Amino acid sequence: MLNFARAAAAVGSTPATLEKTRVLAAYLRGLDDDDLRRAAVFMSGRAFSPSQRRTLGLGWSTVSKAVSSLSGRDEDELGSIFRKHSDLGDWAGEALDGRTQPEPVSLQEVDETLEAIRTARGKAKEAPLASLLQRLDPEAARFFIKIISGELRIGLSEGLVEAAIADAFEVPITQVKRVHLITGDIGETALRCKHKQFDTTTVTLFQPVRFMLASPVETAAEAFERMGAGSVWTEEKYDGVRCQLHRQGDRVELFSRDLKETTSAFPELTENAPSLGHDVLFDGEVLAHRDGRVLRFFELQRRLGRKKVSTELREEVPVVLVVFDLLWLDGRPLLDEALETRRRLMEGLGLEAPFLLARLEVATNPDHLDRIFAETRERGNEGLMVKDPLSPYTPGRRGLAWLKLKRPLATLDVVVTAVEWGHGKRKGVLSDYTFAVMDTSAGRLVNVGKAYTGLTDAEIATMTKRFLEITTEDHGHVRLVKPEVVLEVAFDSIQHSTRHKSGYALRFPRIVRIRDDKPVGEIDTRDRVAELYERYFGEKTVPALSEVAET
Repeated sequence: MLNFARAAAAVGSTPATLEKTRVLAAYLRGLDDDDLRRAAVFMSGRAFSPSQRRTLGLGWSTVSKAVSSLSGRDEDELGSIFRKHSDLGDWAGEALDGRTQPEPVSLQEVDETLEAIRTARGKAKEAPLASLLQRLDPEAARFFIKIISGELRIGLSEGLVEAAIADAFEVPITQVKRVHLITGDIGETALRCKHKQFDTTTVTLFQPVRFMLASPVETAAEAFERMGAGSVWTEEKYDGVRCQLHRQGDRVELFSRDLKETTSAFPELTENAPSLGHDVLFDGEVLAHRDGRVLRFFELQRRLGRKKVSTELREEVPVVLVVFDLLWLDGRPLLDEALETRRRLMEGLGLEAPFLLARLEVATNPDHLDRIFAETRERGNEGLMVKDPLSPYTPGRRGLAWLKLKRPLATLDVVVTAVEWGHGKRKGVLSDYTFAVMDTSAGRLVNVGKAYTGLTDAEIATMTKRFLEITTEDHGHVRLVKPEVVLEVAFDSIQHSTRHKSGYALRFPRIVRIRDDKPVGEIDTRDRVAELYERYFGEKTVPALSEVAET
């Protein structure tokens, strides 16, 4: 484990991408098969590969108790160390410096400890955690905690791990990416690339495939320019949750965007899948849907993360799967087939509720695409997916074959009420801003969201000084501030919220600019937020999802 930590530290110490790749490749090259699989997963910042469908179930309090107990430091000292780093692993490394009894610990022992933590229940998770930490060098402990917290923060993306695998075993990076896209497991990918096992790598049911991604564009003209086509396919971008459905015989499993199994959340899909009459792997979007209406995402949220869905909740928030791609059909992998072929096969399945075929419309020029976009926005959808009908399915990649046309729903002028210290690259600056609008009926400010993107590093540094000067209450990580900094924020949608006193929350807000020219008395109101919500996100009657619109 110490060798792993030293390699990770060396990767983190250089900003140069090629050097990061070289250092990691040299480390991976010297490992046996079992440790290669483990190290590749750990270097991607995970305790387990997504394909293993395992979670640690380990909370901050358990980690804190174990580290605090071993360190023997008091609460004030531990708090000071954490504020210095704003990183759980770095905090643990310094807190445990000189407080453990280091001895050699293998990656296998780390793996076994992670499994022991996973299978333990409640307070029993602390024992295997503390036992391993006691034996680790502080540098190894630092990275062990980073692994279990899911944040290495050494500037190492999965793409760089792929590049290191390619370098280590002299395999084309395109081959590494393809193996990883199909397996969804960076550890398995490393092993297959080491042994050049490419012919046996193909889509397998019940092994989730990484989802194909879309590149964002802001205008219809840009979409046509980037796609370079005379006409494009469009599908409405629904406000639901991405989902893969795998079905073979009586076995049915669903997977979320992060490749976690989510079968139990949507039992009506599982129960009705056998009626499809085919073995399939669908890519689609789960929507709350009743009587021809797409319900608000707020309603769908009630179904998410549940191990069991009650009969009452199923009746209140029924769901459908809007299918927009087919990756496997009756033993036939379809990743390399053109989208138009995959669509034709989907249309031949004769889907019936709760499985609906995504509505397809062809746009022939930018003006036509703008018109379609305006119509779908009025129906309460987020935007449009723009697709090349000749494109294959490329899991995990953003390219020009799929584009998403989204524009901010609107902008609001808001005032900052609280700020938080950042993490990672933003350690040491106040970068997360909670903001509010005015509730005119109550004569008070009410929060509607939090934003942490949109400003430059220089702007954030300047604002940090300003917020420190106007802090009214210091709660450590969070500071309440005088409500005098006005921002213009853009956002994609609005939902009901029990978290904010306004009753609303902006989704995906980002800062457009700092409005030093605008006084707090002229910020937007809760009534304005409510007006936008009712206009765009009340229940909408939508066209038949399976309808192929005329061009």
